[in-house]
Amino acid sequence: MAYTEVTRTSYGSRLKNSAGGIFTGLLLFIGATILLWWNEGRTIKTTRMLNRAQEIAVEMENPNVKDAELDGKLVHAVALATTEDSLSDPTFGIGAVAIKLSRSVEYYQWVEESKTQTKDKIGGGQEHTTTYTYKKEWSSSPVQSENFKDPAYQGKNFTYTTFDDYNAKADRVTFGAYKLNSSQIGSIGGRINMEANIDESIKQQLENVCKDIAKARKGGAISGISSTSDTVKDVVKEAAKDLVNSGYKYVHISGNQIYLGENPNIPEIGDLRITFTKVLPTTVSILAKVSGDTFTAHKDKNGQTLSVLYTGERTMDEMFESEHSSNKLISWILRILGVILVIAALKMMISILPTLLKVLPFLGNITETILGLACSVIGFAWSLIVIGVAWLRYRPLIGIPILAAAIALIFWLATKSKSKKNVATNAANNQNINNSI
Repeated sequence: MAYTEVTRTSYGSRLKNSAGGIFTGLLLFIGATILLWWNEGRTIKTTRMLNRAQEIAVEMENPNVKDAELDGKLVHAVALATTEDSLSDPTFGIGAVAIKLSRSVEYYQWVEESKTQTKDKIGGGQEHTTTYTYKKEWSSSPVQSENFKDPAYQGKNFTYTTFDDYNAKADRVTFGAYKLNSSQIGSIGGRINMEANIDESIKQQLENVCKDIAKARKGGAISGISSTSDTVKDVVKEAAKDLVNSGYKYVHISGNQIYLGENPNIPEIGDLRITFTKVLPTTVSILAKVSGDTFTAHKDKNGQTLSVLYTGERTMDEMFESEHSSNKLISWILRILGVILVIAALKMMISILPTLLKVLPFLGNITETILGLACSVIGFAWSLIVIGVAWLRYRPLIGIPILAAAIALIFWLATKSKSKKNVATNAANNQNINNSI
């Protein structure tokens, strides 16, 4: 059942917040403009770097043999990334010879969601109606239900125990006759399930912890989230020793998952699921500069760098094409973000005007809509100008059309505004003539 909370903001507070928004909006406008300018420069520099890099990159024909002639050169190579390092989970004692090993933990909890509706009141005040709803779902961390708004759900959450996520990676990963650096190792993907083959003693310890918590909850001793130390042995309580038996009611292991709870098919509040994955030796493709027996980033004359690793076998052309695509995607994401921020900044800077008129909500809303549309058009035009000037610096043939489009947009706005003004003036004059007659 939903829980509703109503709060109010006075007219004075709204004016104060809008006035403060002028300075904040100005800073945001400057920051968004800088972002748009920087993004265009970054995009062009990266494109040029990739083009020049593709011209000088060479194939490493046999990564299994060190080639002194390739030292200092940008190369493309494909080989098996492998390791002899043994990784293990310090809490559950399972491990493997692998490039990466991970443990992720999820908790079945009540989760609070909220939705707020705002209504302007005559006199300039504002009423906020917030509706809180609750649902059960898996969460990456325990949820503190004591902070829920609805008293009926406060203190409803608990967990049998808690564990941190854990990630480990091999220190030494070879790539034929070479070594991969830490950043390249971190880029290797291809996670697969890792069997949760934990010892019977650890299973029993987990069972004891769950039984202890369940017993305490039935007795009313525990109402919130329980917490344990980082290792299983530390969380076993002396009071649970008499609960030890050969069966496991709360510990269920299937494949790469440990489930703590009575029934994995019907999760209940407090249940946990702990999942293990690993990355085994796999074929990878790299674009990087050879430096002795390892690889470093290639640095272009414009300062941009290139050092990438893809899981799987990729040709040089495929990798450069992918990097160009990523560069374009990032540039468009930042462009859109920059335009949105510019428009938001302009709205913040003039927000005090519609707020002043909110004493009559309909008048304030009309003003806000009109000014909002104006800010959107002006913000878009300003963004085009910034982008056009940036491109004018690097590529005039592209920058000039963009600037022309921005100027045309501004001219259209000015013309339309003047036309509306003339229509209003003529209407007023006609009304005066009719009145005189």
